[in-house]
Amino acid sequence: MHIVFAASECVPFAKTGGLADVVGALPPELVKLGHQVTVYLPLYKVVRPHLPEELTFAIRSITIPFTYYNRFAGIVDGGIRDGVQFYFVDCPELFDRDGIYGPKTSAGDFGDNAERFGLFNRVVLEATKQLGVPDIFHVHDWQTALLAVYLHTIYFFDPALRKAGIVLSIHNAGYQGWFPPNTVPQLLFPWDIFTVEKVEQNDTFNFLKGGIVYSDYMTTVSPTYAREIQTPEFGSGLEGLLSRRHWDLRGILNGVDYSQWDPSRDPNLAAHYTPAKLDGKVECRRDLLHAFGLEAVADATPVIGIVSRFATQKGLDFVAQIADRMMERDLAMVVLGSGELYYENLFRNLAARYPHKISVQIKYDDALAHKIEAGSDMFLMPSRYEPSGLNQMYSLKYGTVPIARATGGLEDTVEEWNAETGTGTGFKFYGYNPSDLLTAIDRALAAFQDKIGWKKLMLNGMAKDYSWQHPAREYIEVYEEVLRRRG
Repeated sequence: MHIVFAASECVPFAKTGGLADVVGALPPELVKLGHQVTVYLPLYKVVRPHLPEELTFAIRSITIPFTYYNRFAGIVDGGIRDGVQFYFVDCPELFDRDGIYGPKTSAGDFGDNAERFGLFNRVVLEATKQLGVPDIFHVHDWQTALLAVYLHTIYFFDPALRKAGIVLSIHNAGYQGWFPPNTVPQLLFPWDIFTVEKVEQNDTFNFLKGGIVYSDYMTTVSPTYAREIQTPEFGSGLEGLLSRRHWDLRGILNGVDYSQWDPSRDPNLAAHYTPAKLDGKVECRRDLLHAFGLEAVADATPVIGIVSRFATQKGLDFVAQIADRMMERDLAMVVLGSGELYYENLFRNLAARYPHKISVQIKYDDALAHKIEAGSDMFLMPSRYEPSGLNQMYSLKYGTVPIARATGGLEDTVEEWNAETGTGTGFKFYGYNPSDLLTAIDRALAAFQDKIGWKKLMLNGMAKDYSWQHPAREYIEVYEEVLRRRG
């Protein structure tokens, strides 16, 4: 079958989160299974360095009408990469900017995001009529959920598109794309969609809600998160709608690109290692401590790593509340990330107060992230919610034991260690308070003292396979179910 991905991010072109990793990794796996895959992305300024200086246009100009004016967009041929055809929607006045969703210099969004992504969705639909209408449109999050609304309204009677099914992947239900009511006529939708049963929520046009209402099927990025978003705690106001459509919702755990995350060949590491030969991990730990200026940390002291966006969602408020008690333990901590100023200052302050136990680098550095995964003994992920999570899966592969809150993909991928049976891959806590996190850390610190048991724990994690092969087959099952339903 032919699947078209429409997305706002994709590695290596543009990335702000896990969505980009999925759109970069899943299509090549689908191609390996014998399917045709095309990916459409906006031609942001950050994409331009990945393309030839002389752009090749598959379609020179597509006219997209708005209320009082037209805009014109081209389709740039990005070529075939790993068997996947890439096209980029070129509309410089909307996409050729510093920033993807908002200015780099501020935390806000662009004021015309409704127009930007409204145009993107319509251009994708128009382009496919010339470049190949798919069997399935696979759209992602609020930015392209609108494509489902277009298919069932403005394009409902378009004979070229009538047979195409649509699958919506929800990567994070907390981001929904809320816009004022006048967005309805601006994007030329009929007013009859602006009801609580369709796209209206609290007197806004909710793009993600529209996608949920009008898609044939939905997926999200882990089985536990699929259940969680049907509850008030995680559904962000859409839990009722998602519960009503639970038969059309499936959680498919994200995969890991092991060509980039494998300690036996990772070019970022000081030494390579495998489950059969773990010596290199000791050298990776030594290299990590050197990179963070903690060379004096004793060999018997466990090193806990954090690589995170600095935000409350990541559970860092829990860390803030137990930081001083943690520092009373025999441990060292290396921290990499950036984000909310409060947490940046928190970690700076901790590093200043405990310079021999904790070191922080306020930035994102991919090579350093690999070093932390390889050189740490434990990896801390106390997230309040985590739809899928990737770092815990990286950690398992690198023999670094995760300590995580039992939510979303963390619950699905981390199994509590049982020293008596020798089973499990990490340590989890279920409560929503910092003392439960500290208890989980203490369990991990105690287990670290048993070197034979700890090695077994490491090897259990390294044996896990979270590659994209299995998730890709699950997505094919979803596509086939949609086509079966549509007849």
